[in-house]
Amino acid sequence: MVKLRIKVGPKGQIVIPKMFREAYRIKEGGYAVLEPTERGLLIRGVEDPEEVIEWIRRRRESLKCSSEARLGDLAEVDLEEEFEV
Repeated sequence: MVKLRIKVGPKGQIVIPKMFREAYRIKEGGYAVLEPTERGLLIRGVEDPEEVIEWIRRRRESLKCSSEARLGDLAEVDLEEEFEV
């Protein structure tokens, strides 16, 4: 795991290094979620809803899915394989 020591500015601001912003899709003007945990603070990027909708549309087209879901449609789908990144 990579660890970086970063300086905290006068208003409590920190700069998230570019490699992390890109990897976790944290964009200027966008939002991030700050979540307290037992081990410290967790900072997560927030998916842009428009990007998620567009991904769903492209995925539906690539699978040649109808626009209407029916009970049992996922019976033959291996979900672990489907969502493997």
